[in-house]
Amino acid sequence: MNKDNNSNLKRVIVDFKKLTPEVLKLLVERYPDGYDDRNIISFRNAQGERIEAVEVLTDDTKYLVKISAKLEYTMENYDEDDYDDFDDDDPTAVVEPDSEDMAAESEDED
Repeated sequence: MNKDNNSNLKRVIVDFKKLTPEVLKLLVERYPDGYDDRNIISFRNAQGERIEAVEVLTDDTKYLVKISAKLEYTMENYDEDDYDDFDDDDPTAVVEPDSEDMAAESEDED
């Protein structure tokens, strides 16, 4: 997709709670090794809060997905088969990771 055409795209900010299988798959495809500081976009929302997000594009939409530990963990443990029983746009499909699993994984990295 040509970046010059981005100005015509619908912009959608996505919190982890509203993350769909389609957007998660796009994230994993765009950032197969995870994202780093160069990929993070910072901006202020309507309430003046500073938001950090990563960007993924479709033909008609620019998704800005808020970054979080939950997002990183979910991307690292992504398995497309986990979402076979859900529609691509179902925001209930992507479940919040268990905090114990996230803690265990971060201990493994130390």
